[in-house]
Amino acid sequence: MTLKTNLEINNAIAKITLAGELDANTAPLFKEQVEKALTENIQSLVLLMQDLDYMASAGLRVLIFAKQKLGAAVDIYLIKPQAMVKETIENTGFHHSVIITDEYQPA
Repeated sequence: MTLKTNLEINNAIAKITLAGELDANTAPLFKEQVEKALTENIQSLVLLMQDLDYMASAGLRVLIFAKQKLGAAVDIYLIKPQAMVKETIENTGFHHSVIITDEYQPA
């Protein structure tokens, strides 16, 4: 399976929709979307993950890259990650660095 992504930036909020499988082959596409978001002065990065079926360590590395580049002042929200994806994030302890929720509510 492939990865489909879509980036929307509105009112300093970058939303990336992810669908399919995020692995070593598709992680560069996700990273490209993250890098585009980084060029804007965003306050939040919202990842819509309900249609993301799988995430390998390469996808996690892109998440870590995003958090490092954005810093502590910008929150990363993971919206509705499927159980397997959420488990991958929790097993690495990265869930302490992001906000995992079923719905994005801007502050």
